[in-house]
Amino acid sequence: MSNESSEKVELSTVTITDLQDKDEALKLVGLERTEEVNEERYQQVKRKLDLVIPPLCAAVYGTQYLETTLRELEATLSSYGSPVASIMGLPITGQHYNLAALAYSLGYLFWVFPTMYISQKLRLGKYLGVNIVLWGIIMMLHAVPSSFGPFFVLRFLLGMLESCVAPTLILIISMFYKKDEQATRMSWFYMMIGVAEIFGGFVAYGVSFDFHSGIAPYKIMYLLCGALAATVGSCVLLWMPDSPLHARFLSHEERVGAVERIREDQGGTENKKLKREQVAEALLDIRTWLIVMSTVITSVPVGSLTNFGNIVIKSFGYTSRQALILSSPTGAVCIITTLFCGWYSDRKNERMLPIIWSLLPTIIGAAMLVGLKGSAHKGALLFAVYIAQSFGSSISIIYSYNASNTSGHTKKVTINAMTLAAFCVGNIIGTETFLPKDAPDYIPGKTAILVLLSSQVFICLLLRWMNRRLNGKKRQFIEDMKARNHWTEVDVERERQRHAFLDMTDKQNPYFVYIA
Repeated sequence: MSNESSEKVELSTVTITDLQDKDEALKLVGLERTEEVNEERYQQVKRKLDLVIPPLCAAVYGTQYLETTLRELEATLSSYGSPVASIMGLPITGQHYNLAALAYSLGYLFWVFPTMYISQKLRLGKYLGVNIVLWGIIMMLHAVPSSFGPFFVLRFLLGMLESCVAPTLILIISMFYKKDEQATRMSWFYMMIGVAEIFGGFVAYGVSFDFHSGIAPYKIMYLLCGALAATVGSCVLLWMPDSPLHARFLSHEERVGAVERIREDQGGTENKKLKREQVAEALLDIRTWLIVMSTVITSVPVGSLTNFGNIVIKSFGYTSRQALILSSPTGAVCIITTLFCGWYSDRKNERMLPIIWSLLPTIIGAAMLVGLKGSAHKGALLFAVYIAQSFGSSISIIYSYNASNTSGHTKKVTINAMTLAAFCVGNIIGTETFLPKDAPDYIPGKTAILVLLSSQVFICLLLRWMNRRLNGKKRQFIEDMKARNHWTEVDVERERQRHAFLDMTDKQNPYFVYIA
């Protein structure tokens, strides 16, 4: 089908005068399918995608969170005066370190919206790769300064460069995978947080044994992490596809298949034009703010239990070194729950219920941490810390919720940026919940987690109800159109196909179905 801008295509609800203004997929396929659905070929395409996209996403996320885990361990050790901090050789401690750590969050918040709108104009995979290479260079440069000022600047730049990672990965997964495949694929890269926690715990344990070398241990860690990030970024530049149109590892027929297999989901691929009306719709949609609130609430424990988990474990009566090694199983809990919730979410075609299931063990664990005190219960308290880590998988499901329930590329970009900004804000709040004055029991912080995550359950149920209600209204709208225009089911299917790649938002497109 010709995609010339002068062509005019009449639809039941819209008139198109400029196909270039629509989804990029129209450059590859027509408004309607021109061939029969071939599930066998679609499965072959999916297998080829699985060999490239999820491994690259996992490498990117694992590298980011390895650096984040090590940085969080540094922050905990430096802020609380652990003897390990001096072994690490960090040139900044105490309040200066807290400010340097805050610089990362400030950089992230400052750049998350600009970076996503810039990425919309550019080739997505290439933009991500360049950011990761630069982020690796900035990490290696952490080995150079010996005073607070340069550290603050480097951390700010690090936050800026990392702010594009999660939103970009969400967009890439949503371009190539069907709705009932997205949560599983996102769990495959999100579980790398658990891998990084396990690895980081053992690294910190090893560093805690004093050894004499010519270079400070923190410099070795940053040089290694930076080199790893630069290598991963180079791989992303070489192999990460920007969109189905630019997937070089697929043949032309396979690219067409990659687009056709996601047509029914009505989510589209990408559009290079920034559309203000879609930004406005994202900001005026109450469900957007419920997701933002949900992300903040769920992120508070990330900034508290994750950052200060070692401190909490030590308060049970363990030594500093024992706390470092005993914190590693929390990573295993994160891996298991993330994989299970992703699988369950796609298998049952649900998003909110898996979040609730992931929160329940954390609520129980938080209640145990509040109710049990003293070293006499340290076994039960350690168990509580472990099961409390199950909440982490809910962030992965929130990512897949955004991918599955948002259409219109600019709207997707906006909501993803808002979600990640909310994640950053929740982390900042979380770091202020476990304060030294509340030691050794930290009851205010534990209580805050219990209350916040309990309220999160009600937000999830509200969002689920709202999406199901919107789906009911869309079904009624389609039935009314059928009666008004005397359409058959064949007519409805034709119109559904013609709406798939118009870059309409989920609210504008009557054929878009929300996942509750």
